[in-house]
Amino acid sequence: MRKLILLATLALAAAVMPSALASASPAPAAAPATVEAAPTAAQLLAKTSSCKQISNGKYKTDEDVSSKTVAICDANGAVFWKADMDIDCDGQRTSQCNENTDCCYQDDTAFHQSDGKPLNAAKLPYIVVPSSSSIWKYSSSGLKGGGSCAVIYNGKVEYAVIGDTGPTQIIGEASYATAKDLGINPDPSNGGTDSGVTYICFKNSTVSPIENHSNAVSKGQSLATTFVNNN
Repeated sequence: MRKLILLATLALAAAVMPSALASASPAPAAAPATVEAAPTAAQLLAKTSSCKQISNGKYKTDEDVSSKTVAICDANGAVFWKADMDIDCDGQRTSQCNENTDCCYQDDTAFHQSDGKPLNAAKLPYIVVPSSSSIWKYSSSGLKGGGSCAVIYNGKVEYAVIGDTGPTQIIGEASYATAKDLGINPDPSNGGTDSGVTYICFKNSTVSPIENHSNAVSKGQSLATTFVNNN
């Protein structure tokens, strides 16, 4: 009888042990969280295929052209326009940007670094917005110095900041560094491109400090994702 009881006990223990071991085993490691990829140029451009014009009229792309062809378009969370790209080399004096390389060089920018110095056009990707006028006041659209923008050209996306202001009647200008990163000739005397550039600037955004391009990229990618999802 004792032998039968012992055998029964051993059998019961054998049946219980696997489930006990299973419950005691550590849970499998959770799969790492996936990071959502930033929108492609095509995804961003798809959201700018039509224009809800908010500018009071249109801008010229250059001083020497007569036609005004560029409108400011409103979207959910951003404004955008499609224009050319002239090269802005203003700000800190560098080997790329100075009085000798740029006939119109100025040693200042509308918005400054956190240390008070002008921006460095050769190093920092930034764009130029038209100074406020009866056509459009950029501040009325929630834009300001250091604001986050996506610049799209030839299938590439560059995340930049609003770094300078330009003439009241002209639009389509960005820093030496912006052009270079997009594969556009950045030479202030003969560079730039006549068309094909889309500028998307996100409302009520700020990159801080303005001169930190890594922050501009991470901020811009996040806002661009929201822009694609909400338009």
